[in-house]
Amino acid sequence: MKILNFGSLNIDHVYNVADFVKPGETISARNYSRFCGGKGLNQSIALARAGAEVLHAGRIGDDGLFLKEKLESAGVDCSLLDVVSGEPTGHAMIQVSAKGENCIVLFGGANQRISEEQIVRSINSMERGDFLLLQNEISRMEEIMETAGRAGLRIFFNPAPMNETVFSYPLDKIDTFIVNEIEGAGLAGVDTENEPEQVLRSLRGKYPASNLLMTLGARGAMYLGRTENKVVSVPASNVETVVDTTAAGDTFIGYFLAETAFGRSPEQAMKTAAAASGLCVGRLGAANSIPFRRELDVD
Repeated sequence: MKILNFGSLNIDHVYNVADFVKPGETISARNYSRFCGGKGLNQSIALARAGAEVLHAGRIGDDGLFLKEKLESAGVDCSLLDVVSGEPTGHAMIQVSAKGENCIVLFGGANQRISEEQIVRSINSMERGDFLLLQNEISRMEEIMETAGRAGLRIFFNPAPMNETVFSYPLDKIDTFIVNEIEGAGLAGVDTENEPEQVLRSLRGKYPASNLLMTLGARGAMYLGRTENKVVSVPASNVETVVDTTAAGDTFIGYFLAETAFGRSPEQAMKTAAAASGLCVGRLGAANSIPFRRELDVD
């Protein structure tokens, strides 16, 4: 069972500043760091470290070659990744203030220039029944879903960032929606004040042919299968000290898909994913904080 992640890759430029720059102002940064970023990259690394056979399709420029190297070093197959000379890789300009707050300017770059040829080539490399993982950070999402649906792939969709464009996609092709509380409420068209199970039930009403997975952060996760009426819940792992939650959701998604591909039940997959996320939040950083399967104390 192979998993294709057609997802984003970003360069994160992080500037530590005393306070955010104001209009007309020039300030000096206290520190600068460059990191690998993008939900697609994080989720592919999580899949690989969970032991899955994962291919990553996406698009970067020459300036993003270190992102490809990061994926390959994690064991991700990058044969479907397009590198285009002279084209800027997607990137984020992130200011982090002395108070720990941040403000971000995101530039889609190559992520927003996915080609029709790459879509066909990538989907054709898979077999019927293989998994396709998607987020909402690249272009041509509608075409990717349509092509994957015709090819018989099982589509797992994490609609992040959640926006109105999502409703133009062929969502009837989705095998499993993976959402947090805000994304779930937005997709269901209900108030975010609703209880998570209410949101899941509302989603079931709109997308009865799909499985539904909702991550709840420190409260764990919930799953409602397409043929089930009972919601399955698992708690989050106990964490002594939360250091950084940046890649926790991406870690959960990668491990859940990997365990599902291995034939585990949704409950078993969520328990393993929760354990992986618990280790992730105890470490600093995004991709570097994602644990390996051997570090988990699970069966």
